Amino acid sequence: MSRTAWVFPGQGSQFVGMGVDLLELSYAQEKFEQAEKILGWSVPDVCQDETELVSRTLYTQPSMYVVESILADLMRQRGEQPELVAGHSLGEYAALYVAGVFDWQSGLRLIKRRAELMNSAAGGMMAALIGFDRDQLQTQIQQTPDVVIANDNSPAQVVVSGTPDALEAVIAQVPAKRAVRLNVSGAFHSPYMATAAIQFQELLESVQFQTAQVPVLSNTEPIPTTDAALLKARLSRQMTGSVRWRETSLRLVQESIERVVEIGPGMVLTGLIRRTCPELVLENISSVEELPD
Repeated sequence: MSRTAWVFPGQGSQFVGMGVDLLELSYAQEKFEQAEKILGWSVPDVCQDETELVSRTLYTQPSMYVVESILADLMRQRGEQPELVAGHSLGEYAALYVAGVFDWQSGLRLIKRRAELMNSAAGGMMAALIGFDRDQLQTQIQQTPDVVIANDNSPAQVVVSGTPDALEAVIAQVPAKRAVRLNVSGAFHSPYMATAAIQFQELLESVQFQTAQVPVLSNTEPIPTTDAALLKARLSRQMTGSVRWRETSLRLVQESIERVVEIGPGMVLTGLIRRTCPELVLENISSVEELPD
């Protein structure tokens, strides 16, 4: 058997109608009902809302966690198991749940609070740069206060985060094939989330973390570990720290992973991993029909 990693996507992979096919399954129906008691709203209703309610941070993050965790549970019910797990930004919570670090309800409560805090963030900006000179970008960021690399996604794609003036200055000075200003409420994964991170810490400290059943690659430090205290410390830095996904992809190869399964909506992580590590076998589980028999 090939050594397999499961990876879980983050905000940006959501779409109207995601997870609706799960309603056919009694296990998923029970999970949706449990989620509604914690959230106070229905994940299936939000996911089917034609006004794209599912793309609002407040709703995106819990909905993604619920859909990804249900798909992962269904995979495990069919006898599948990963040797390693990782998730991009909010996807890290699904990875920690699958690794047995915390129970499903605790993970959802953490994501609910995280979404509330990030949804209320204001005053910052994010932009994706595609096709750029990495050395030139690093130099410009060092010379420009108030901007950081928020997501180091692949050799050809990063997301920068900071004040609007600082971001526009970087975009103007660093030639790129594309520069896409993101429709987000704040400068996520940057020091500008410090207040939100402090507010989140109280809830995080109240959740008991267990030793992971499989190693986890964290966003802020993509070195595999099963240590509960270390995983909590890494997660506490995630809101203000960079998502080091390019290094995560490279680490998969170093850990002798041969097959990567992206579990959740879309194929964003599959595309990023392919650009960094084309030798890996990549698969996607985003719907009921894609689940193994």
